[in-house]
Amino acid sequence: MKKICLITQIPSHYRKLIYIFLDHQFNCKFIFGHNNSTVKSLDTSLYRDVTEIPCMSIGNGRWYIMPGAIHSIRKSDVVINDMGILCVSSWLLLIYSKITHQRVYLWDHGWYGREGFVKKWVKRIYFGLADGAFIYGNYARNLMVKNGFDGNKLYVIHNSLDYASQILLRKSLAISKLYQEHFGNNNPVLCFIGRLTPVKKLNLILEAVHHLKMKGENFNIIYIGDGEMMNSLRAEAEELHLLNNVWFYGACYDEKTNAELLYNADICVAPGNIGLTAMHTMMFGCPCISHNDFPWQMPEFEAIKEGVTGSFFKHNDVESLADTISHWFSLHANDREDVRKACYKEIDENWTPEYQINVIKDVIYGKH
Repeated sequence: MKKICLITQIPSHYRKLIYIFLDHQFNCKFIFGHNNSTVKSLDTSLYRDVTEIPCMSIGNGRWYIMPGAIHSIRKSDVVINDMGILCVSSWLLLIYSKITHQRVYLWDHGWYGREGFVKKWVKRIYFGLADGAFIYGNYARNLMVKNGFDGNKLYVIHNSLDYASQILLRKSLAISKLYQEHFGNNNPVLCFIGRLTPVKKLNLILEAVHHLKMKGENFNIIYIGDGEMMNSLRAEAEELHLLNNVWFYGACYDEKTNAELLYNADICVAPGNIGLTAMHTMMFGCPCISHNDFPWQMPEFEAIKEGVTGSFFKHNDVESLADTISHWFSLHANDREDVRKACYKEIDENWTPEYQINVIKDVIYGKH
């Protein structure tokens, strides 16, 4: 069996299952960086062979270094490098592998579509040093191919959450009247789940719903989460005379409750970047609306299939968002269950740790 090593800056908690799969399939050695970050990280005790090394900022704070990275991967046949382009150690590892003939695959966002000349030049060198790259989505892969990269060395791996736990929850869900009981009406329910921060542009949901109300179309909103925008969103809801139609649920750390709220909502609206929210909501059958400025999106926007698992609106345009919401419900007012099944299908086929480990196995064993 080939000796596989994965090295990453800070192990993200949502990667738990794919790392477990790597551990079981390859007896993978994990090299995890650690620092004083407040970002929720992984329980490293879940894995058999873990080495932790420092992850330190240098210069202006954008660049960083992981001392000991090269020493840690010396005995590995294949290295999955998830340190990132701004990590000096990542560059050194790629150069070192050319001397040792170790295979190194990057795990990376790839191309965004907004890179200027210098960034394109740097990325061409960086990706060119690797034997291949696991890319988050087809959008980035297609952009890279257009920019001269060999498509046979770019492997779409997507992302995944805690699929095993979530699928058990999904099987237990049932339609309820929780929203009718809370709001006292039968209006369609728009939801958002996540931190209430300025970058999410959550005020656009209120403004779009107000716009629709003026046209005689009524909707309810639930914000599942907490954050610095809570008070300003509440104040705007009051100013727009929407308080009776907005439920500020607050942060919820019970996934069963989250699942019930998402399953019974009609659509998730994420006016900023959609990110992992798309996977989370679709896992429980809730489609998504987000903006169409893809170079500034997160890779999970690809889970939204226009008219099937959600829709897109013109970035930062309230009228466009209102029209998109209205159009969605004009098309799907009576097929909520079909939409649920379409969301399930998208996640089950493309956004699971099983999908990811199969991609990795095919690459490692030369089947790709």
